[in-house]
Amino acid sequence: MNYKKIKPKKIYEEVADAIYELIRSGQLQPGDRLDSVQQLAENFQVGRSAIREALTSLRAMGLIEMKQGEGTFVKEFEKDQITFPLSTAILMNKEDITQLLEVRKIIESGTAAAAAKRRSDQHLSMMEAALEAMLNAKEDGELGEKADLQFHLALAEAAQNQLLMSLMNHVSELMVETMRETRKVWLFSKQTTIELLYKEHLAVYEAIKNKDEEAARKKMLHHLDNVGTILEKYYNLHKNV
Repeated sequence: MNYKKIKPKKIYEEVADAIYELIRSGQLQPGDRLDSVQQLAENFQVGRSAIREALTSLRAMGLIEMKQGEGTFVKEFEKDQITFPLSTAILMNKEDITQLLEVRKIIESGTAAAAAKRRSDQHLSMMEAALEAMLNAKEDGELGEKADLQFHLALAEAAQNQLLMSLMNHVSELMVETMRETRKVWLFSKQTTIELLYKEHLAVYEAIKNKDEEAARKKMLHHLDNVGTILEKYYNLHKNV
């Protein structure tokens, strides 16, 4: 019998689950403004960094939005859009990840091309911040995952297509799982490193900055093809460990 691996919850996941439940139960309605980060930290008796991470996770799912100078608000959503808590994401098997990568290739190659066509200087700044965070994360897997997701979501925003952004939000939690698995590989291979992933993201950014739609599409596909190769290598090694 195959059993699912149980992952211990982190503090930010506990906070995210609690806020998720308030939204799911209707105690927080679309349009409601959440308390400030400081107030939430005091209410949950946790650090402000845990609150920020929880809000980032909820934002990635499309449940909340952050308005500059106004605060954080619950977004409008369909009932079938909110069916599972954040911390129920499981370690996916090889077939799941293969299928997710196929979906990502379809969505993100087009997203990269659209971003090259419509990006603004502000969007470039968002991607640059994610790239800098990715580079600074180095061997810190968790920080690397956050920066990686930050880059892909910034790229989706640069495409300036709300439906596309919604699709990215829906798969973002699963994307984190593939990013987490990808970053495990450097433990098994001296040739495959976090620096390689950074360079691939940088190549996508450069194509978008240059407004080269076809290059952006190709660079994104190249990156995701390499992610697939890396994960294949990891699973082949892992099953023999």
